[in-house]
Amino acid sequence: MTVPARVSRDSRALTPLAESITRLEVGADIRFGMPADPDWIVCSDMLADPDRFDLWRKDLAEWMVDQYGDSSDRATGGYIMGWYLSVPGFLAGLLFHTARRVPTLKPTDLAFHINEDGRPHPDGLAILCDEFACLPDDPASNHPAATVVKNEAALAALLRARYAGHAAQFVASFGQTVRFGRRQLWAAATDALDSGAWTAGKLCGDETSGVTDAAMLLPEKLDPFTSASTIYLSDEGWTRRRESCCFHYVLPEANACQTCPRVC
Repeated sequence: MTVPARVSRDSRALTPLAESITRLEVGADIRFGMPADPDWIVCSDMLADPDRFDLWRKDLAEWMVDQYGDSSDRATGGYIMGWYLSVPGFLAGLLFHTARRVPTLKPTDLAFHINEDGRPHPDGLAILCDEFACLPDDPASNHPAATVVKNEAALAALLRARYAGHAAQFVASFGQTVRFGRRQLWAAATDALDSGAWTAGKLCGDETSGVTDAAMLLPEKLDPFTSASTIYLSDEGWTRRRESCCFHYVLPEANACQTCPRVC
């Protein structure tokens, strides 16, 4: 496993990005630095060996058989596609929402852990690099690891570009293992970015602010993404129309998700 080298080695003080992570109270396992547990996976290692996606899908297929009596190649592909993209999507949305800071989002700089008891979804996320972008009024804007941009629109654009760079590597790698077209893969990437910002707002107690962040990140259809933010206010509250499908509905006695494009 390749462990990135650009992590601060000074244990006496946390870097600004590490401090942002330690302040998070969102009920999720978010860490700074590579955990000692060897089961954590650096994203670049997963992308460099597409066969690892097949092993992940095999574990998921076993869980589906246990839960539904059968599995589906489309469903395992759809689940894994959304789960992986949620790693950079959620981390980006969370730090943008809580600190107006954007990590590098490179595959070498992110890691995750897969749940080992039951459904094999990512249950832990880690950022491995000190570097971050921020606004001029950030209290750590003069830190050596900081890159300052002029305003929120510029910061959102930088986040979008960094996320797209990671997603492009996922599309190239995962696309070798599934029969999904490029449009379907980028639709899933769009969903993960849109829902990552929205979820961050919900978990932090300000859903409307999360919706605003999502609209800032995806203000219109910008290539390679497949749409602007699709979050809208319904009679039941905020919801969204997904661009991609997880194919959950193909499992025995399963219904389509409420946000599925087949339903919306």
